[in-house]
Amino acid sequence: MQIDTASASVRDVYQWMVHTILPRPIAWVSTADASGRTNLAPFSFFMGVCAKPPTLLFCPVNDRRGQPKDTLRNVEETGEFVVNLVPASMCHAMNDTASTLPHGESEFDRFHVAPVPSLRVRPPRVGGAPVSFECTLDRVIRVGEGPAGGNVVLGRILLIHVADEVIGPDGMPDHARMDLVARAGADVYLRGGEVIRMQRPD
Repeated sequence: MQIDTASASVRDVYQWMVHTILPRPIAWVSTADASGRTNLAPFSFFMGVCAKPPTLLFCPVNDRRGQPKDTLRNVEETGEFVVNLVPASMCHAMNDTASTLPHGESEFDRFHVAPVPSLRVRPPRVGGAPVSFECTLDRVIRVGEGPAGGNVVLGRILLIHVADEVIGPDGMPDHARMDLVARAGADVYLRGGEVIRMQRPD
């Protein structure tokens, strides 16, 4: 089977992408606008970029009207955000925060997600997240326009919070203790399962 992206609908292309680019880690991004009103939303087009300078990216798509979502608006307005990782114990709360709320209404408040003050940026981080990255905006790259058009948000990592309880015997985060969930297609999420260990060649 082949999918010609030039002739397929945008919706179909999206579905093929999210059903094949697997598993996708979830960036649970907390932001605040210039007035301090908080926002919290999940994004599954998310990845690390490099360690020098320490940088990550996530990709908020435009809404159905072709307008930027509150997360992107806040990031561009303040230049700050926090990426929180999602443990299985918080997956339902994370899913709730994907809801569309009126501009300015906080998902932290609506869905009873506990905020914790950040140390280097103004947006709070998520209490209970095993890892949180405090970031400042490096740049936004526009990819496409209108509904389903994308935006690549590059963030400079200032501070990484790692919960003590997820640190393994080797002093690094243990994937089993973090118990993260990942995104698949439709309404499917994945949870860590079988582990395959292979030594990388020199």
